[in-house]
Amino acid sequence: MSADPSADRTALARTRGELAAALELCPGPRAVVMTMGALHEGHFDLVRRAADLAGPGGTVVVTIFVNPLQFAAGEDLEAYPRDLERDVDGLERVLGERGESTGRLVVFAPTTEVIYPRGEPGVRIDPGPLATVLEGRSRPTHFAGVCQVVLTLLNLTAPQWALFGRKDAQQLAIVRAMVQDLAVGVEIVPVEIRREDDGLAMSSRNAYLSARERQQALALSRALEAGAVAARSGGDARAVRAAALEVLEAADGVEVDYAAVVNPGTFEDLAGAGLGLAAGAARSADAPAWLLAVAARVGSTRLIDNTLILP
Repeated sequence: MSADPSADRTALARTRGELAAALELCPGPRAVVMTMGALHEGHFDLVRRAADLAGPGGTVVVTIFVNPLQFAAGEDLEAYPRDLERDVDGLERVLGERGESTGRLVVFAPTTEVIYPRGEPGVRIDPGPLATVLEGRSRPTHFAGVCQVVLTLLNLTAPQWALFGRKDAQQLAIVRAMVQDLAVGVEIVPVEIRREDDGLAMSSRNAYLSARERQQALALSRALEAGAVAARSGGDARAVRAAALEVLEAADGVEVDYAAVVNPGTFEDLAGAGLGLAAGAARSADAPAWLLAVAARVGSTRLIDNTLILP
């Protein structure tokens, strides 16, 4: 850890007991940010918002855990970047910049055995039909693993607020549904996507990209912009999807997984793309925002991105 002045307000917990003891010393408001580490400015935006909510008398809990249940066979579980010391230093720096306006920081960095003490969980969460399309179609076990760890961490940290980035839009929708359906006493707070200056959405997996692949990956943000332009020109959901898909399919080095226009809350397919839910392309004056979501593989790295399109 660094010698930052905020370090004396930081607790690092590795076990459930250490976490409970650290939280016992933090009776004020509490906000949690759940991560898999390899923190970047997108994560730090979540932490800053969490600090705003918790206030100077509150606590920000950041969990750092690479959850094996959300990785399928052949995915990058073992290769996923891990650097706890760097992550904690970054958190202390970000919160230290806020001075006395920030309360306590608790970093919970458990092992798999701490989160799943009986090994494979005997009781599993079914994330429902929302988890069967888009990311769920490509990664059918992913959201069950996400829900399992999110609910476990909510129970262990007992926050008033839990913050999630809009980049993982389907995850956000599923976590919101889980919290509502299971009557979990927490407010889910979304935070906007942080992008590099050239438009690439920040992601820990960007570290896998070579210099050439990183340039190729810009096709995702260009596709989103093309879809947004089509919408501003009066295009319906099918036209928006077609504009985005055209950019992705023409891009060198990009293997398209999907381009979709969906309802951001229900993930109803609005462009008739055969994604497994009821389809409809009509736009009405009181329609909710559309979510244009894309996924593609660049080299060996799978990337996702999205943008909200207002009617």
